[in-house]
Amino acid sequence: MKLVSFKAAGRPSFGIWTEAGVIDLGRRLAGRFAALHELVAAGGLDAVRGVAGEPPDHAHRDVTLDKPLLAWGKCFCVGVNYPDRNAEYKDSSDLPRYPSLFIRFPESFTGPDMPLIRPPESTHLDYEGEIVLVIGKGGRRIRPESWAEHVMGYTIGNEGTIRDWVRHGKFNVTPGKNWDRTGSIGPWIVTADEVPGGAAMRVTTRVNGEERQSDTTDRLMFPFGRILEYVSTFCTLAPGDIIFTGTPTGAGARFDPPRFLVPGDTVEVEVPGIGVLRNGVADER
Repeated sequence: MKLVSFKAAGRPSFGIWTEAGVIDLGRRLAGRFAALHELVAAGGLDAVRGVAGEPPDHAHRDVTLDKPLLAWGKCFCVGVNYPDRNAEYKDSSDLPRYPSLFIRFPESFTGPDMPLIRPPESTHLDYEGEIVLVIGKGGRRIRPESWAEHVMGYTIGNEGTIRDWVRHGKFNVTPGKNWDRTGSIGPWIVTADEVPGGAAMRVTTRVNGEERQSDTTDRLMFPFGRILEYVSTFCTLAPGDIIFTGTPTGAGARFDPPRFLVPGDTVEVEVPGIGVLRNGVADER
């Protein structure tokens, strides 16, 4: 299933995206869940499987998609998780022993086909295409071989970054990662049963049609199982938490000279089997 949050005739709702249209779960499950993030956090996926084959309530053209999860408990992001990304730093460092982690807030992301917003304080808006895990079963000290039991689905992220604000302090990643609507997530959550567990997935980022990033998850320094093991060692993962798993080499900051995003650009992040996340770029008004 492809689970979406959307608006139809100005009314926010959530549902199932099918080839024929959108099944409105907000209408059908009224009184039980007010939004998709509530359904996921409650482990309510079984409640929607029975209606997945029913006729849709809306045509695709009549809905506007939002980011699939409007809120979450925790959002972890893994930095420098592809080997070529580690080499980009040119510091002759060994491969890391542990994942590099930081957090992002819901307000820092927008949805599909909505603009990434460049703030007036910086012209260094950059892109980072990523695969995002959506936790469906919570746990603590998760065994790496059991990671798939805890992932209810996948979505796509553009972990947009204000690069100069990442470097304001020695460990100051958070300010550059949490500007309002500098990143995006979507267009939907594909449930895990539609994505072969453990199979390599390719993430590709294009800017104005030009391929900038492309790599596969079988090259991750910290695969999904290791990420879940490490994070769940120091905190309890809960249903509805999300994890950005890292971006391949090729972000705009790594070009000489850097190629940061400007208004009018279009960024597409594609993962076969999940979809394409597309966003324009605009200046903050």
